[in-house]
Amino acid sequence: MTASAPISLRDACPDDLSGIVELDALRAGERKRAWWRKLLEEYAGGDPQGGRVALVAADEDGSVRGYLFGEVRAWEFGSERCGWIFSVAVSPDHERSGLATRLCREAAERFGALGVEMVRTMVRRNDVPMLALFRSMGFRAGPFSELERRVPVAATKTKRPGSKGSGKQREGVA
Repeated sequence: MTASAPISLRDACPDDLSGIVELDALRAGERKRAWWRKLLEEYAGGDPQGGRVALVAADEDGSVRGYLFGEVRAWEFGSERCGWIFSVAVSPDHERSGLATRLCREAAERFGALGVEMVRTMVRRNDVPMLALFRSMGFRAGPFSELERRVPVAATKTKRPGSKGSGKQREGVA
């Protein structure tokens, strides 16, 4: 299918699971079927009053060519009520076609219909295409800074093959 085929936007449904998993795996490098299944159970069909948005961009035969998930959130870290886009992706053959912009604009319209005046997202600093996408739609640095730190992973007892005894405790970082 080429990028010139008609693409429609609609609410995501459980039948979209495989297409969403495959698109996500292209960027994430792994298939997270259980995670997406749970998310679709919570978000599928949209939730206009609750502020959940689950959109799919599909071609004429129903194949998923893009998706967006977001929700209205409020009050974390003193934030006013705002829309959050927490996952958006399009198939490689639809990159730079305007499809991701269409998904984001539809989400923003739905957030706005709920009285939300601000939409936020997070993007990796080195993800230049995603940064360019959001900047092209007017997104700018906001009033919050993400901070993080590593924590020790709980030590587990593992028995090495061929070893005697209780095993060795290991510590690793995910």
